[in-house]
Parts: sequence; C-alpha cells; structure tokens
Amino acid sequence: MTRPNRIRRSELSTPATSEKMITKAAASDADLVFLDLEDAVAPSAKTGARKNIVAALNDLDWGDTVRAFRCNSVDTKWCHGDIIEVVTGAGANLDIVIIPKIKGPRELWFVDDLLTQLELDLGLEVGRIGIEVLIEEVEALQTVNEIATCSPRLEAMILGVGDLSASQGMRLGHIGTTAGQGSIKYPGDIWHYARVQMIVAARSAGIDAIDGPFANFTRPDAYEESAATFAMMGGVGKWAIHPSQIAPANKVFAPSEADVELAQAAIGAVREAEARGDGAATFEGMMIDAATARMFEVTLERARMCGMTSGGQP
Repeated sequence: MTRPNRIRRSELSTPATSEKMITKAAASDADLVFLDLEDAVAPSAKTGARKNIVAALNDLDWGDTVRAFRCNSVDTKWCHGDIIEVVTGAGANLDIVIIPKIKGPRELWFVDDLLTQLELDLGLEVGRIGIEVLIEEVEALQTVNEIATCSPRLEAMILGVGDLSASQGMRLGHIGTTAGQGSIKYPGDIWHYARVQMIVAARSAGIDAIDGPFANFTRPDAYEESAATFAMMGGVGKWAIHPSQIAPANKVFAPSEADVELAQAAIGAVREAEARGDGAATFEGMMIDAATARMFEVTLERARMCGMTSGGQP
C-alpha cells in the first residue's frame, strides 16, 4: 500500500453539528478539513451528527481539500458506529479517519481492520482511506515509535497537548496560554520533549507530524509563533480551530520565495564545488558542504509539495 502524498499545512476543525460551519469549511483554504464527532459534539448529539458528515462529504464541493472526520475514541460506545455509518454512507468521498486518545497500536489496528471490512463489503478500494492519530495520552507518547510504524494506513500523527497535559498531570491553565502563568514559569517550551519524540518517530516512519490546537484564536501572533517553532523542529502542519488560523498555518508551513531562492543558490554552490573536485564551497561567507545541501533539499521538496514552482511562486 502506497501512502498518498498529501499537504497538511492547516487542518481545520469543524463541529459535525453545524451545517453552516461545515459549508464554510469546505470552501476555505485549509489543506485538510475534519468534521468532528468527538470533543466538539455533546454526547446527546453525537449519533445524530453522523448524518451531517455523510451529507457534507457527498453533496459539497471540496475541491482539493483533504476530507476527514474525527470519530470518538475506541473505548467509547460511539466509535464503531461513527466509522460504520460514515464509511457506509460516504466512504468513496472520505480520505481520512482521525482517531483520538489512542494509547498504543491496538486502537489503530481496530480501526484499520474495521475499515478493511467495510471497504470489502462496500466494494471500495481497500486501503484508500487513511488514518491520522492523536498523541494525547502518556501511554501513546511512550509507544510513539511503535504507533508510527504499525499500519500502512497511518499518514500522520497529531500532538494533542490539551489531553496530554491532563494525562501527564501537568499544572497548566489552558492550551493557548503561557505555561505557568502563576508563580512558577516553565523556562522554555514545555512541549519540547513531546514534540521531538513525535516528530522524530514520524520522520523515521515517513509520515507527517502535525501540531495540535492553539485555543486562543484572538492571538494570531502567538499562534504563528507556536506554529513556527513546530515547523523549525520538522513538523509540517498545525490544527486550526478557527478559520482565522488557516492563513498563518499555510504561510508558516510553506517556504517563502526567499527561502526557495536561497536553497537553490546554496545547492548550486555545493554542486559547482563538487564538479571542481572540492568537498566544500564558500557561500555568503559560510563554508557549506553536502550536508548543507541536504538540508536545503528539504526546503525545495517542501516547496514542490506546496505547489510552488522552482522560482518559489504558487
């Protein structure tokens, strides 16, 4: 099974109970939209909201947007019904199932097997529907390397810092605020360890690492800073819980025109040095070599994925 090459700079969360918000989400600039049956939906409304997802996937024009939904966690009474009803009703128009609150490979295997059974029964292409999982429990963080490689359907892991902070027993007020705003302040990025663990596991497995939500959508500067930190560490996208967060995510997780031009020039300098028989080149006052070229190749590959030409333009 070959994983699709999808772009995930922005993943827009949309409650499955709101037909109006779903319609707006389908027309947005988000790379991926997921219709949520979990945290954004009250228990009494979960079952009824499934039909909104089916209707939206079948009836709306999604363009190039990746179409996803988040089911309830495997340990709830809703999970299997969520997947069965949505895939049965709109499996041909569904790209991704997002599984929350996993603790290890077992939950992912359950969903993988259920999807295979449904695809066979419905005559759908087996393996076409991908999976993303939320790393938001300490058990999942402990087994993140096994999770990353446990299923060919797995396309991305998402760091869910809200539930993770609770699972870890952290003394935080809310995601989207400064960690430790009281008398004790954490000296640095409190999520650094978790981010590194997940990103390294994802990169090693050849899947995407996505940062989770930033709750304070009235602080676009703080959202962009959080996204930029994750991008610097190797992450490729971030959740947007409000449409205003889509544009900064799309900007942060794509190279700028200047980034592309710099990468092309640096790689060119290294190749010219190699053609002369030299192991290194001087570029803008720095010594650069094959390792440097490899870093800049990441920029160019990212630009290609984002639909940018060699000149850095969309």
